[in-house]
Amino acid sequence: MIQFYSPDITETLTLPESDSAHAARVLRLKAGDLIQVIDGKGTAYTCRIVAPHQRHTLVEITDSRAMPLPWEQDLVIAVAPTKHLDRMEWLVEKAVETGVNRIIPLLCRHSERKELKTERLEKIAVAAMKQSLKAVMPVIDPLTPVEQVIAAFTNYQRFIAYCDRSIPRILLAANYTPGRPAIAMIGPEGDFSPEEIRSALDTGWTPVSLGPCRLRTETAALTALQTFHIIDQASSCND
Repeated sequence: MIQFYSPDITETLTLPESDSAHAARVLRLKAGDLIQVIDGKGTAYTCRIVAPHQRHTLVEITDSRAMPLPWEQDLVIAVAPTKHLDRMEWLVEKAVETGVNRIIPLLCRHSERKELKTERLEKIAVAAMKQSLKAVMPVIDPLTPVEQVIAAFTNYQRFIAYCDRSIPRILLAANYTPGRPAIAMIGPEGDFSPEEIRSALDTGWTPVSLGPCRLRTETAALTALQTFHIIDQASSCND
Protein backbone atom coordinates (compact mmCIF):
# COMPACT_ATOMS: atom_id res chain seq x y z
CA MET A 1 0.00 0.00 0.00
CA ILE A 2 1.26 3.49 -0.89
CA GLN A 3 2.36 5.54 2.13
CA PHE A 4 1.74 9.26 2.68
CA TYR A 5 2.51 11.67 5.52
CA SER A 6 0.08 13.98 7.26
CA PRO A 7 0.86 14.95 10.88
CA ASP A 8 -2.70 16.20 11.49
CA ILE A 9 -4.62 13.59 9.51
CA THR A 10 -7.15 12.85 12.28
CA GLU A 11 -8.15 16.52 12.51
CA THR A 12 -8.02 17.56 8.85
CA LEU A 13 -8.75 14.29 6.98
CA THR A 14 -6.73 15.94 4.22
CA LEU A 15 -3.34 15.22 2.71
CA PRO A 16 -0.83 18.10 2.59
CA GLU A 17 -0.35 19.82 -0.74
CA SER A 18 2.80 17.92 -1.75
CA ASP A 19 1.27 14.52 -0.96
CA SER A 20 -2.03 15.56 -2.55
CA ALA A 21 -0.23 16.42 -5.78
CA HIS A 22 1.62 13.09 -5.71
CA ALA A 23 -1.61 11.18 -5.14
CA ALA A 24 -3.81 13.01 -7.62
CA ARG A 25 -1.43 14.07 -10.38
CA VAL A 26 1.44 11.57 -10.30
CA LEU A 27 -0.24 8.37 -9.15
CA ARG A 28 -3.66 9.35 -10.53
CA LEU A 29 -5.45 7.81 -7.57
CA LYS A 30 -9.21 7.93 -7.64
CA ALA A 31 -12.04 8.06 -5.11
CA GLY A 32 -12.27 4.72 -3.36
CA ASP A 33 -8.56 3.90 -3.61
CA LEU A 34 -6.86 2.89 -0.35
CA ILE A 35 -3.68 4.49 0.91
CA GLN A 36 -1.66 4.42 4.14
CA VAL A 37 -1.09 7.71 5.94
CA ILE A 38 1.45 8.06 8.76
CA ASP A 39 1.31 10.87 11.28
CA GLY A 40 5.00 10.96 12.26
CA LYS A 41 4.00 10.16 15.86
CA GLY A 42 3.90 6.39 15.59
CA THR A 43 0.50 5.65 14.06
CA ALA A 44 -0.39 4.47 10.56
CA TYR A 45 -3.89 5.00 9.18
CA THR A 46 -5.57 3.11 6.39
CA CYS A 47 -7.50 5.73 4.44
CA ARG A 48 -9.91 5.69 1.55
CA ILE A 49 -9.69 8.58 -0.88
CA VAL A 50 -12.95 10.53 -0.92
CA ALA A 51 -12.07 13.40 -3.25
CA PRO A 52 -8.67 13.50 -4.99
CA HIS A 53 -7.31 17.00 -5.54
CA GLN A 54 -3.89 18.36 -6.49
CA ARG A 55 -3.75 20.59 -3.42
CA HIS A 56 -6.03 19.02 -0.80
CA THR A 57 -7.02 15.40 -1.26
CA LEU A 58 -9.82 14.47 1.11
CA VAL A 59 -9.81 11.04 2.76
CA GLU A 60 -11.69 9.01 5.33
CA ILE A 61 -9.95 6.86 7.94
CA THR A 62 -11.00 3.21 7.87
CA ASP A 63 -8.46 1.74 10.27
CA SER A 64 -5.39 2.59 12.34
CA ARG A 65 -2.52 0.73 13.94
CA ALA A 66 0.46 1.58 16.09
CA MET A 67 3.82 1.56 14.31
CA PRO A 68 6.44 2.13 17.01
CA LEU A 69 10.11 2.22 16.17
CA PRO A 70 11.85 -1.18 16.35
CA TRP A 71 14.11 0.05 19.16
CA GLU A 72 12.89 1.39 22.50
CA GLN A 73 15.57 3.81 23.67
CA ASP A 74 16.40 7.28 22.34
CA LEU A 75 19.31 7.38 19.89
CA VAL A 76 20.66 10.87 19.20
CA ILE A 77 23.30 12.15 16.82
CA ALA A 78 24.80 15.60 17.44
CA VAL A 79 26.92 16.60 14.46
CA ALA A 80 28.52 19.76 13.11
CA PRO A 81 27.03 20.47 9.65
CA THR A 82 29.43 20.12 6.76
CA LYS A 83 30.54 23.02 4.58
CA HIS A 84 28.81 21.46 1.58
CA LEU A 85 25.16 21.08 2.52
CA ASP A 86 24.58 18.10 0.24
CA ARG A 87 26.71 15.96 2.55
CA MET A 88 24.56 16.95 5.54
CA GLU A 89 21.45 16.16 3.52
CA TRP A 90 22.89 12.74 2.70
CA LEU A 91 23.53 12.12 6.40
CA VAL A 92 19.97 13.05 7.39
CA GLU A 93 18.54 10.72 4.75
CA LYS A 94 20.72 7.77 5.75
CA ALA A 95 20.38 8.37 9.50
CA VAL A 96 16.58 8.36 9.25
CA GLU A 97 16.64 5.23 7.10
CA THR A 98 19.00 3.52 9.56
CA GLY A 99 17.02 4.74 12.56
CA VAL A 100 17.48 7.84 14.71
CA ASN A 101 15.28 9.68 17.20
CA ARG A 102 16.91 13.10 17.06
CA ILE A 103 19.54 14.94 15.03
CA ILE A 104 21.20 18.00 16.57
CA PRO A 105 23.28 20.22 14.25
CA LEU A 106 26.23 21.55 16.28
CA LEU A 107 27.85 24.97 16.22
CA CYS A 108 31.50 24.47 17.21
CA ARG A 109 34.59 26.67 17.33
CA HIS A 110 35.93 25.14 14.09
CA SER A 111 32.58 24.90 12.31
CA GLU A 112 32.74 25.86 8.65
CA ARG A 113 28.96 26.36 8.52
CA LYS A 114 27.71 29.00 10.96
CA GLU A 115 24.08 29.09 9.75
CA LEU A 116 21.66 26.32 8.88
CA LYS A 117 18.05 26.25 7.72
CA THR A 118 16.39 23.03 8.75
CA GLU A 119 13.34 23.14 6.43
CA ARG A 120 15.13 21.26 3.64
CA LEU A 121 16.53 18.71 6.11
CA GLU A 122 13.06 18.10 7.51
CA LYS A 123 11.68 17.42 4.02
CA ILE A 124 14.46 14.93 3.42
CA ALA A 125 13.72 13.29 6.78
CA VAL A 126 10.03 12.94 5.87
CA ALA A 127 10.90 11.27 2.56
CA ALA A 128 13.36 8.91 4.27
CA MET A 129 10.82 8.07 6.98
CA LYS A 130 8.23 7.12 4.36
CA GLN A 131 10.73 5.23 2.20
CA SER A 132 11.97 3.15 5.16
CA LEU A 133 8.41 2.36 6.28
CA LYS A 134 8.57 4.11 9.62
CA ALA A 135 5.82 6.19 11.23
CA VAL A 136 7.86 8.27 13.67
CA MET A 137 9.41 11.52 12.49
CA PRO A 138 12.83 12.25 14.04
CA VAL A 139 13.36 15.61 15.72
CA ILE A 140 15.76 17.90 13.85
CA ASP A 141 16.97 20.68 16.10
CA PRO A 142 18.10 24.13 14.97
CA LEU A 143 21.82 24.83 14.94
CA THR A 144 22.84 24.50 18.60
CA PRO A 145 26.03 25.68 20.35
CA VAL A 146 28.11 22.69 21.37
CA GLU A 147 28.29 23.95 24.96
CA GLN A 148 24.52 23.51 25.33
CA VAL A 149 24.70 19.90 24.18
CA ILE A 150 27.69 19.15 26.41
CA ALA A 151 25.69 20.32 29.44
CA ALA A 152 22.61 18.26 28.54
CA PHE A 153 21.65 14.58 28.20
CA THR A 154 22.86 13.67 31.69
CA ASN A 155 20.67 10.53 31.73
CA TYR A 156 22.12 9.26 28.44
CA GLN A 157 25.24 7.38 27.51
CA ARG A 158 27.25 10.31 26.18
CA PHE A 159 30.02 9.76 23.64
CA ILE A 160 32.25 12.33 21.98
CA ALA A 161 34.23 11.17 18.94
CA TYR A 162 37.24 13.17 17.82
CA CYS A 163 40.53 12.80 15.92
CA ASP A 164 42.98 14.36 18.40
CA ARG A 165 45.26 11.44 19.30
CA SER A 166 46.91 13.40 22.11
CA ILE A 167 43.74 12.96 24.20
CA PRO A 168 43.15 9.23 24.85
CA ARG A 169 40.05 7.59 23.42
CA ILE A 170 38.39 4.19 23.67
CA LEU A 171 36.50 2.27 21.00
CA LEU A 172 32.79 3.15 20.84
CA ALA A 173 31.80 -0.43 20.02
CA ALA A 174 33.44 -1.65 23.23
CA ASN A 175 31.74 0.89 25.49
CA TYR A 176 28.14 1.21 24.34
CA THR A 177 25.60 -0.60 26.51
CA PRO A 178 22.66 -1.83 24.39
CA GLY A 179 19.14 -0.83 25.27
CA ARG A 180 20.03 2.40 27.04
CA PRO A 181 19.55 5.91 25.55
CA ALA A 182 22.68 7.22 23.90
CA ILE A 183 24.04 10.26 22.12
CA ALA A 184 27.13 10.47 19.92
CA MET A 185 28.67 13.88 19.29
CA ILE A 186 30.66 14.38 16.07
CA GLY A 187 32.72 17.49 15.37
CA PRO A 188 33.35 19.54 12.22
CA GLU A 189 35.94 18.89 9.51
CA GLY A 190 38.50 20.72 11.66
CA ASP A 191 37.58 18.56 14.69
CA PHE A 192 36.48 19.77 18.10
CA SER A 193 38.82 22.25 19.73
CA PRO A 194 40.89 20.91 22.67
CA GLU A 195 38.83 23.14 24.96
CA GLU A 196 35.56 21.64 23.69
CA ILE A 197 36.92 18.12 24.20
CA ARG A 198 38.11 18.90 27.72
CA SER A 199 34.79 20.51 28.58
CA ALA A 200 32.93 17.40 27.45
CA LEU A 201 35.24 15.04 29.33
CA ASP A 202 35.02 17.15 32.49
CA THR A 203 31.21 16.93 32.22
CA GLY A 204 31.23 13.14 32.02
CA TRP A 205 31.24 12.42 28.29
CA THR A 206 33.12 9.31 27.20
CA PRO A 207 35.91 9.93 24.65
CA VAL A 208 35.62 7.44 21.79
CA SER A 209 37.18 6.38 18.53
CA LEU A 210 35.17 4.94 15.64
CA GLY A 211 38.04 2.84 14.34
CA PRO A 212 41.58 3.14 12.91
CA CYS A 213 40.64 5.26 9.87
CA ARG A 214 39.87 8.97 9.75
CA LEU A 215 36.28 9.47 8.58
CA ARG A 216 34.42 12.36 7.05
CA THR A 217 32.04 14.09 9.43
CA GLU A 218 28.90 12.61 7.89
CA THR A 219 30.47 9.15 7.66
CA ALA A 220 31.52 9.29 11.32
CA ALA A 221 28.01 10.22 12.43
CA LEU A 222 26.44 7.38 10.45
CA THR A 223 29.08 4.93 11.71
CA ALA A 224 28.29 5.83 15.31
CA LEU A 225 24.58 5.35 14.71
CA GLN A 226 25.15 2.02 12.98
CA THR A 227 27.33 0.90 15.89
CA PHE A 228 24.43 1.49 18.27
CA HIS A 229 22.04 -0.53 16.10
CA ILE A 230 24.41 -3.41 15.40
CA ILE A 231 25.19 -3.89 19.08
CA ASP A 232 21.48 -3.64 19.97
CA GLN A 233 20.59 -6.26 17.37
CA ALA A 234 23.40 -8.58 18.46
CA SER A 235 22.26 -8.25 22.06
CA SER A 236 18.67 -9.10 21.10
CA CYS A 237 19.82 -12.20 19.24
CA ASN A 238 21.76 -13.39 22.27
CA ASP A 239 18.86 -12.94 24.72
